[in-house]
Amino acid sequence: MKNVKVYSTSTCPFCLKVKQFLKDNNIDFEDIDVAVNQEKVEEMVQKTGQMGVPVLDIEGEIIVGFDKDKITAALGL
Repeated sequence: MKNVKVYSTSTCPFCLKVKQFLKDNNIDFEDIDVAVNQEKVEEMVQKTGQMGVPVLDIEGEIIVGFDKDKITAALGL
């Protein structure tokens, strides 16, 4: 099982879509709400250089946004 982190907010519609996609494919992930955790915001910005969500970190591979093809490939689905 790959280590998957999702940097998101509770009000972001694409964040919800990403998390539902992962759940539908039985992928365990760590959900990091950057709206309530400033330290994780800084971590996300350091990885991506931007403030937009969702951001996925799949074993160190960074995917910004709900890019289904890239997520599928990174997970080997």
